[in-house]
Amino acid sequence: MLLFWFIGIYLYLIHFISQPRQFTCTMGWKMKNYSDSKLAIIGLGYVGLPLAVEFGKHRPVLGFDVKAGRIAELKSGQDSTLEVSPKELAEAKYLHFSSNQAELAECDVFIVTVPTPVDQAKRPDLTPLIRASETVGKNMPQGAVVIYESTVYPGATEEVCVPILEKFSGKKFNVDFFCGYSPERINPGDMEHRLPTIKKVVSGSTPEVAEAVDQLYKQIITAGTHKASSIKVAEAAKVIENTQRDVNIALMNELSLIFHKLGIDTLEVLQASGTKWNFLPFRPGLVGGHCIGVDPYYLTHKAQEVGYHPDVILAGRRINDHMATYVADETIKIMLRKGLPVLGCKVLVLGLTFKENCPDVRNSKVVDIVHTLQGYNTVVDVYDPWINLDEAQHEYGLQCLAKMPDHGQYAAIILAVGHRQFLALGEAGIKALGQPGAVLFDVKSILPLGAADGRL
Repeated sequence: MLLFWFIGIYLYLIHFISQPRQFTCTMGWKMKNYSDSKLAIIGLGYVGLPLAVEFGKHRPVLGFDVKAGRIAELKSGQDSTLEVSPKELAEAKYLHFSSNQAELAECDVFIVTVPTPVDQAKRPDLTPLIRASETVGKNMPQGAVVIYESTVYPGATEEVCVPILEKFSGKKFNVDFFCGYSPERINPGDMEHRLPTIKKVVSGSTPEVAEAVDQLYKQIITAGTHKASSIKVAEAAKVIENTQRDVNIALMNELSLIFHKLGIDTLEVLQASGTKWNFLPFRPGLVGGHCIGVDPYYLTHKAQEVGYHPDVILAGRRINDHMATYVADETIKIMLRKGLPVLGCKVLVLGLTFKENCPDVRNSKVVDIVHTLQGYNTVVDVYDPWINLDEAQHEYGLQCLAKMPDHGQYAAIILAVGHRQFLALGEAGIKALGQPGAVLFDVKSILPLGAADGRL
């Protein structure tokens, strides 16, 4: 009899041990139907708003942002980032905007899209991500799925965010709640490559969660998805996308510096090299913005943390960060060679945003041009038809011009951003803003060869 009792206990334990996933998931996962549950988007900037709008066309969505002004703007049907039109906002009939944290408790799925900048020492600043995780942790229900889209270094979701979610929720990871990671691929100002038409990388903290995250994004992504084997792989995939571009642009910038000393036009060289089918079409330029100029520092931070010094990536960063100073210095040198007075002269910088036809001024390297020019005791005016003047003042302390300046004022003009308004002016229109013989530096090399006194 005792033998039968031991055999029974043994068979029960074998059955119990063979079903760990089922036991874990019934705490939350199997009890939820995520296909139509309410979704919360945390952060309504360049990444979060397009995401909220697309999901809001198909299912209940809470668009959450801590900035009450941003919520009021979106409720009025306007988007100051210009990523979403009033028509698109109106089409998202299931989308509701709020800055009230209490409403988050009504949601089962959370997608965090807050920015991940670097500090003055070029170290990752995870403050927005930490604050967002705290907010979600305080409000998420049993069985919640928290998906991160913010760019981070490999391991950040599970090493930084998950402990915060556990602490503020009192829940256990992969028992009471789950996580996913799907890196954002938004290209601000790009009206051709939109969210639904860009393939999405997805991942989850368990195979079942990864599948659920995959199915979730397939509701809005027409280009399809790629399911990564782990959250770390998805995090790494994102951070190297922009690191690769950064290193390639750094190479072009270094070549531009070399060719300038050799008296060769860089763009002509690139056009000649580009006649070969496998030549990569990168060009020199300023590298700013919230992605290319920032993401490599997240990877290098993690690399150094695990004992590896990333020489190539950091060298590329140094070159790209130097280019704004080079543009300003070269402009002053050309002025001196032409016999133009520098002290107290007026210089016009056309463009402040980090890229053309976009109002985004985050991490703009044009600011470094302005500061370097001011270091020569010049008077610098900045005009950009795309920017919010108050934002430029708040972010950089710059009082930019509200309208195109009068003709004939400036000893030097730097065409820093290729906005379509500047292209429409053409060579004659831009030169008319300067005094006779004024220096013109074309950072983007968009004017015809010979039109400018200097270019990258």
